Amino acid sequence: MTIQQLHYAIVISEEGSLNKAAEVLFMTQPSLTSAVQELEKELGITIFNRGGKGMSLTNDGAEFIQHARHVVAQYDRLLEKYSPNGKLKKKFGISTQHYSFAVKSFVEMVKQFDTEEYEFAIRETKTREVIEDVSSSKSEVGILYLSDFNRKPLEKFLRANQLEFYPLIACDTYVYLWKGHPLAGKPFITFPDLADYPCLSFEQGPQGSFYFAEEILSTYEYIRTIKTTDRATMLNLMVGLNGYTLCSGIICEELNGSDYVAVPFRTDDQTAGSRMEIGYIVRKNMILSKMAEMYIRELRRYLEEHAAEKMPESSD
Repeated sequence: MTIQQLHYAIVISEEGSLNKAAEVLFMTQPSLTSAVQELEKELGITIFNRGGKGMSLTNDGAEFIQHARHVVAQYDRLLEKYSPNGKLKKKFGISTQHYSFAVKSFVEMVKQFDTEEYEFAIRETKTREVIEDVSSSKSEVGILYLSDFNRKPLEKFLRANQLEFYPLIACDTYVYLWKGHPLAGKPFITFPDLADYPCLSFEQGPQGSFYFAEEILSTYEYIRTIKTTDRATMLNLMVGLNGYTLCSGIICEELNGSDYVAVPFRTDDQTAGSRMEIGYIVRKNMILSKMAEMYIRELRRYLEEHAAEKMPESSD
């Protein structure tokens, strides 16, 4: 079994057709068919169902392709790390909950590379997909948060997917709303203050649960709720409907604009899970690429600057 054979199988699974895969790989269909048959014979399993409508993965094949992706990704990172003069276009992707600071850090990282030599991807997506993207090596790094409420189930899910969580910053809860909102000028906001306004949250899909919510305190019985799938729509709803969302308070004005404010949120002492720990996830025992290391440094730099700005001034 060779890395090349693994790569062939992955491309076929993505294209769903031997003809299309052969075109992508710049090889003949008979040569590709022979390579896959040799791989299946060596492994003792059938990777693909062959049919008139193309190629589909068997149950064994789906499991095999998942492992193959990890091996190929690790191999590519070894080449990237130890073969600086390699000719292959190097790839790097992240998946993240909807954090503007994650996008800003990504921008700063990309600026330091020649995009003709690298292929970058950033995916703002659902919590479950952040985890699945990193688990499948679709993305190398994922960004999400843990709290007292979701920590145990999410850590269990991460372990099941061979992922590790590394904390970046701990945050209190803030109410994020537009600067013309009636509550925007208050020193802090409580649940009763919010009763007349719609709570905005990111939709997590049919497999979503309270534990996958991007907004903290997701189990509270909000009177009015509106779900959306992207950050731009949420910002528009804040203006159009005086909506709000609960967040970390780490806002990048360069990307979101200066028409929005984050006001401290105050709960009673009995409210559990009102503090967030934002961090990144990667696969266990994976060699991080140069891009991943640089991206994580940019994240830390941005968050450290944010934390310094939030510190009270000395009375000396």
